[in-house]
Amino acid sequence: MSVMETRIGEMIVDEPPVSVKEGGFIRDGVDADLDESRGLARNAKDWLVKYQKEERERLGIPSLKVSYNKVFGYYIDITHTHKERVPDSYMRKQTLVNSERFITPELKEYEEKVLGAEERYTAREYEIFDALRRDVLNEAADFQAIAAGLAELDVLNTFAYVAYERDYVRPEINQSTTIEIIAGRHPVIERLLPVEDSFIPNDLKISAEHDQILIITGPNMAGKSTYLRQIGLIVLMAQVGCFVPARSAKIGLVDRIFTRVGAADNLARGESTFLVEMNETANILNNATQRSLILLDEIGRGTSTYDGLAIAWAIVEHLHAHSKIAARTLFATHYHELVALEKLLERVKNYNVAVKEYGDKVIFLRKIIPGGADK
Repeated sequence: MSVMETRIGEMIVDEPPVSVKEGGFIRDGVDADLDESRGLARNAKDWLVKYQKEERERLGIPSLKVSYNKVFGYYIDITHTHKERVPDSYMRKQTLVNSERFITPELKEYEEKVLGAEERYTAREYEIFDALRRDVLNEAADFQAIAAGLAELDVLNTFAYVAYERDYVRPEINQSTTIEIIAGRHPVIERLLPVEDSFIPNDLKISAEHDQILIITGPNMAGKSTYLRQIGLIVLMAQVGCFVPARSAKIGLVDRIFTRVGAADNLARGESTFLVEMNETANILNNATQRSLILLDEIGRGTSTYDGLAIAWAIVEHLHAHSKIAARTLFATHYHELVALEKLLERVKNYNVAVKEYGDKVIFLRKIIPGGADK
């Protein structure tokens, strides 16, 4: 690998152009033919400046110019004021309002050399590059292994940096069905808060055997959705090998995280918000296991109040009654009637987001506490 690395460094310039068709990406000294052709192309401007100077002095025409366009190639431009001084060796190519354009055998001969040199060195550069590319391809497996190793190292280094900078802790992953998080925080939102504000941490204890379904009630904007998202992120971060934003975390292994969060439709496919919500919920119910974590936010919002309440109630009953599912579930809802399920189903527990009323104002405390919201 070090041999190929050295070879690439010796052949390719430090800052190659975007496209190989532009040329200029192979270093000088790599190939003799390339150096010769490139030298002619590079020296073209110097030669033309010298030729222009010589012709001005020889003919006594200070305004004589040597220029180039794609139609005539290189040509000599002389104003009508000095046309009497044009020698017979000049061949007229075009007459303009203020000047005439000429070519000379010497200029055409050099043009052929220069233009041919540019084509030759560009083609030769590509040949050299293509050969190098084929050699690199032969060692592709080594390159891919190195890239994979560097990618993994980059991820682990980032995990370590974030954990140290943000006071994360090492989670405990076990084979139980219990998730217990003390003082968990949302890893993104806590970084976006103003300096004078601090993120309010929250605990969680959920188990497939005991506290399987947590029904979380509370007013809009109190923090229910944030709480659901932070639990999902903490579990995900723990299982990918990252420290987590919490005081402590014990994570019973999760096979999948299912979420039904937010409201969205797909009008292009003729799917309303309610249909999308039901399709996603059906997918969860059909695929969840005892090892799954389900996060449901405001199920039933896409239809009428009574229909939505009936759907939400039925989903909780289904998750509780079927032992093959029995997935750990956090259910945030605005249907306060669901708190009655705690008395009907043994593994359902009520929680709410604490608020405090002060006069005619409601102050959100952002704290998840036991019990259902009273209104």
